[in-house]
Amino acid sequence: MSKAKFSPSRRAVLAASAAAIPIVSIPLVSHQAKAEGLEGIDLQQYKPVFFNAAEWTFILAACDRLIPADGRGPGALETNVPVFIDQQLKDGLGSDIYQQGPHNTSAPATMGFQIPYAPQDVYRIGIKLTQQLSQQQHGRAFEQLDAKAKDALLTSLQKNAVDFAALGEAAMKPSQFFGQLLGDTKNGYLADPIYGGNKDMKAWVAIGFPGARGAFTEWVDQHNVKYPLGPVSLSGKRA
Repeated sequence: MSKAKFSPSRRAVLAASAAAIPIVSIPLVSHQAKAEGLEGIDLQQYKPVFFNAAEWTFILAACDRLIPADGRGPGALETNVPVFIDQQLKDGLGSDIYQQGPHNTSAPATMGFQIPYAPQDVYRIGIKLTQQLSQQQHGRAFEQLDAKAKDALLTSLQKNAVDFAALGEAAMKPSQFFGQLLGDTKNGYLADPIYGGNKDMKAWVAIGFPGARGAFTEWVDQHNVKYPLGPVSLSGKRA
């Protein structure tokens, strides 16, 4: 049996993510309310409604490294992923999470949400501590680091190779902040454009996802044939 190392492309990973994301993780908001103004936003002109200026700068830089624009598909900034995250946090993302405890911070991941913070708090605290780590390690803010240093710092968060407790935060692990940021970045990349991300359905085009077309009955029995039609958004726009 061949032992060649399997190295999936970013497109394959994101396509798998699209299939794995449960419907409940995609925000349910009035289509008309979201379609008006969010789909056509220019990221450079967008004014954040949740993040302050310093936090927004961090989010732009972090999203740019999580899904960079140097692959075969569009990057997070090209698809307005930061807009999606900002809008979701303002609209009460995580308001249904039980937070009354008890919280066991050493519990395995299979035990579910174990921190006393809503996603909004996770971002505020996580960004602040990550910036402190960046200053300690490099003497500069995260967004001022080169790509290699940014990736290294994000990886250290993911692997808990740095210690938030040493900075005074005992309730949240670095990986919990990273997981929230990565999950929301994926959702923003793959969600319908009415929620602010996936601008012009660029991510759907890249992975060959047809979007919200009304019916595919004529294609059910056509095997090994590439689907020729582009994606359609919930608002009826076509790519």
